[in-house]
Amino acid sequence: MTGPSRPQIYVDADACPVKEEVVRVADRHELTVTLVSNGGLRPSRDPAVRHVVVAKGADAADDWIVEHLQPGDIVVTADIPLAARAVERGANALGPTGRPFTTETVGMALAMRDLNQHLRETGEIKGHNAGFSARDRSAFLQSLDSTVRRALRPR
Repeated sequence: MTGPSRPQIYVDADACPVKEEVVRVADRHELTVTLVSNGGLRPSRDPAVRHVVVAKGADAADDWIVEHLQPGDIVVTADIPLAARAVERGANALGPTGRPFTTETVGMALAMRDLNQHLRETGEIKGHNAGFSARDRSAFLQSLDSTVRRALRPR
């Protein structure tokens, strides 16, 4: 069961394509999942899945997650600034394609995000993302399971 020494998994859930996968991995490791959104999610019957609905606002879900994080917790998000804040707090951050954000990689990810945003705004590149694939889902499952196993190791 979860307790103060067990990591929690927080999901930036509004546009997250891997919520079911998160719940499956969490169930296997007996961890609690908190889905944080601005609303519109169907509640889970799983007692280990908690839903938190925050006020509508630019960073309301991000702020709620960061306020509740403990070192060693896990955050699943495609939002690079949220990932950077989570890493800064000592949490593990993981994108929905399985990409881990670490103290070594999150700075470059933020810089690339900013550069791409600038290039889209100036018309240098088109503003579309690649579709989410079965390969992405599989990579996410492997990465989340590895991240959970690391987080569960005695500190």
